[in-house]
Amino acid sequence: MNEILTRIEQTQHVVLISHLNPDADSLGAASVLYTHMLRLHKKVSWFCATKNIDQKLLFLPWSEKIRSSFPTSADLAISLDCGSRDRLGVAVACDLINIDHHASNEEFGKYNLVDLKCISTTEILYKLFRDNNITINPKMATAIYAGLLDDSGGFLDEKVDGTLFALVKELIEMGADYKLCNKYIMKYQTLGAFRLKAIMHKNMELFCDGRVAVFCVTNEDMKISGAIGSDCESTLEEALWLPSVEVSFLLKQNRDLSIKCSLRSSSKVDVNAIASTFLGGGHASRAGFTLESGIALESAKEKILKLICKEL
Repeated sequence: MNEILTRIEQTQHVVLISHLNPDADSLGAASVLYTHMLRLHKKVSWFCATKNIDQKLLFLPWSEKIRSSFPTSADLAISLDCGSRDRLGVAVACDLINIDHHASNEEFGKYNLVDLKCISTTEILYKLFRDNNITINPKMATAIYAGLLDDSGGFLDEKVDGTLFALVKELIEMGADYKLCNKYIMKYQTLGAFRLKAIMHKNMELFCDGRVAVFCVTNEDMKISGAIGSDCESTLEEALWLPSVEVSFLLKQNRDLSIKCSLRSSSKVDVNAIASTFLGGGHASRAGFTLESGIALESAKEKILKLICKEL
């Protein structure tokens, strides 16, 4: 931690990196550091290779500063919530600080702060600031809360305990706008997402005696509904609330015909282990990977389903 803080003090121009298709944790962590860099009077840029970021996350402080072009003048980069170098979406030539909480993290930075005990990357930053007597203002508290809320699945993850709720209490006392976070992260949805949900509900399949829910979303489904990739996630997680379902997974066909797979588990099935089989990663209860174009949705479904049913 001390090395990281020292390197930040030395930087002239720092670029904060949110991973491809960023979630509230990656964006929230970058938002926290953006505020801190401004307080240090550092030149700061915020980079994300994904141009169309989920609209529901743009309430986060400083999100209007996100750019999809990487600044060449930066002498330091900080990646937030990125498990691997590929997730950066850019080749980084300057010094890189890697801050993350995924078990699959490859520790690809010159400096690595990876804490598997933390439920979110924003929690790591909270501890970093707390342990070094760095003040957390209301904007930072809001962004930290957003990451905790999203990565804990609305505080329903098995890692959630009294200590985490005590942390949340502190954030609220620091000025975190928890109502705003709950509104956008837990409730907000676009018309495209609303329409896509109907398609996914209709086409859902159950396997392994109803213990596995499978969703296949084609490029045509996305066009018809007007949805974006992240709009699939809420329905995928809702399937776990069905009485018999222990694992759910989604296969979404991209425009280039590659397939993005997202997995969720409420049982002892470690979906991170399954994702790693396909060079992906994540957490035991939430993971994902991408299959290159050339494989049909049905073939991909059979391969993944075989692995999951074997674990069950």
